[in-house]
Amino acid sequence: MDTVKQIILERIRSTGRGEVFTPKDFLDVGTRYATDQSLSRLVRSGDIQRLGRGLYYYPRVNPRLKIAVTPDVNQIAQAIGRRTGSRMVPSGAVAANIFGLSTQVPARFVYLSDGRSRRIRVGKMELQIKHVAPKELPSGSQTSALVFQALRHIGKKAVDARVVARLKTVIRAKEKHDLIKDARYTTDWMADIVRQIAGRAGKPAEAGHG
Repeated sequence: MDTVKQIILERIRSTGRGEVFTPKDFLDVGTRYATDQSLSRLVRSGDIQRLGRGLYYYPRVNPRLKIAVTPDVNQIAQAIGRRTGSRMVPSGAVAANIFGLSTQVPARFVYLSDGRSRRIRVGKMELQIKHVAPKELPSGSQTSALVFQALRHIGKKAVDARVVARLKTVIRAKEKHDLIKDARYTTDWMADIVRQIAGRAGKPAEAGHG
């Protein structure tokens, strides 16, 4: 079991701080019992934190205050999705907040899923998971789904050069490549914005008016 614990700890460290994970992420390392016991020992040793049943966090630490930073809500949601074998896509308001396109923090973090509906509380944070038919979930990669949800929430008339510039900054080159491929799944106006985000030819975004 010490070997399982060491392998898990090395893998956690290699992914970097801020990751949220579940025992299911380590079932290739050992049995479920060995994995659960190893994670419990890592919690006791202070290497990781337990967020809730079957959810663990390798905490980022505020360098000035020397305290753990609250885990990212999308990390939590995607870990739940891996645990349950279901897709997890944030609502438009949550997606806009993740990208820094909205300063308003949602009172409740709503995620759409092809899994069952439920509410999960992690500390002071509440996730509301709403079941929808698989065809109602945005197609494409996780990042593409996030972008489509955020753009849909903001609306065609309000997507301006500032929004495009922000998304250009936060989306990595590989994700922009995927975004271009996934644009075929969305509307014409969003596909045009996607081309601008990826640096492809396209007419400038119109200035928003609220």
